Amino acid sequence: MKFIKYSKYVPDAASEMSMEDLLGALSDYLLQSGFQDSWYDYDFNDVEQTLDELRQAIQQALEEGELLDENMRERLEQMRSEGQLDELIEKLIQRMEQENYITVDQPFDRSQQSNVGGQAEEQQQTHVKFEVTDKGLDFLGYRTLRDLLGSLGKSSFGRHDTRDLATGIESSGASRAYEFGDTLNLDITATLSNAIQRDGLKVPIELQYSDLQVHQCEYQSSCATVLMLDCSHSMILYGEDRFTPAKKVAMALSQLIRTQYPGDSLSLVLFHDSAEELPLSQLARVKVGPYYTNTREGLKLAQRILERQRKDMKQIIMITDGKPSALTLEDGRIYKNAFGLDPLVVSQTLEEVSRCKRAGVMINTFMLASDFGLIQFVQKVTEMCRGKAYFTTPHTLGQYLLMDYMSRKTRTIH
Repeated sequence: MKFIKYSKYVPDAASEMSMEDLLGALSDYLLQSGFQDSWYDYDFNDVEQTLDELRQAIQQALEEGELLDENMRERLEQMRSEGQLDELIEKLIQRMEQENYITVDQPFDRSQQSNVGGQAEEQQQTHVKFEVTDKGLDFLGYRTLRDLLGSLGKSSFGRHDTRDLATGIESSGASRAYEFGDTLNLDITATLSNAIQRDGLKVPIELQYSDLQVHQCEYQSSCATVLMLDCSHSMILYGEDRFTPAKKVAMALSQLIRTQYPGDSLSLVLFHDSAEELPLSQLARVKVGPYYTNTREGLKLAQRILERQRKDMKQIIMITDGKPSALTLEDGRIYKNAFGLDPLVVSQTLEEVSRCKRAGVMINTFMLASDFGLIQFVQKVTEMCRGKAYFTTPHTLGQYLLMDYMSRKTRTIH
């Protein structure tokens, strides 16, 4: 006689865990900028992430327990005692790859383990590289934006208001006669009143072109923004990683513009010994290097980008932690001086700031350090461009920057 034995169903912990929560817990690791505790031992060529490092990051996230409820914590302890924790981590990595959050350059094939020697096998697993996909980066940007806006409390979304009036959907002023090209947002009462005053009350009411009245609403402008990120060596020095929070804020700002301000544009410029424009999709993969701070070259590139944009408002958002310390000379050589405020570097940089002012470009600076030389320089920049300067930290940078972007009202266009 056949017997069927029933037992309690125990779901797979790897499939039960939220990928979104896991990615959120790994965001600092996935977006790391090259910061290490022993900054003086840092190797700037070691920029690739390996599966072995990812395993360690996942294990740390699981052990901290923020991802897990009480039942999952108990199961995790049981799996650890039974030696199954490594298997769980492998399954989580497979899920991340299957759901297209990461891509693995050289997938490790377990079926070939027997053909590989012990030390060679360990080396093969350790040096397998992976990369975060565009889907993963987009989610990290959304997650960062959600966390930052959550810390701000309730905030009204929309486009950037000005003092001018135009025809649109939300009425906020008296109606006026329709002109060719206006949004046909008719003021029905005023339109019918014009027709009745002309022909009297009769049915049907005959409308003429001159009878048409349209509502007026506040004219909402579009804005072109260039985000300048300082990726010099000082951004990861002195026991603090300043560049990873800056990258997170840039990703959140990109997500905000795409979802709430579709008429705006955002470009990204990295400035270091020189400057370069970078696609926003590549931002999370950028790391700092052994660079100086060539602010002037960043401003020149930002102006060229803004000249191509046909927007009412143009601005540069500069995130930096150091005073200008490099300059591109006419012959292409890079002049560097990290000691004090070099008169040549400062004068040439302020000339570029003056060009921004003449072009109507506002510069808002977010300072991640309180160095006296940096404060002097930034104060001069804000005086010249009528911009704003924020003394902030990596922890409050996102709140300050997003609040500034969303709260710009009538002070920009008059």
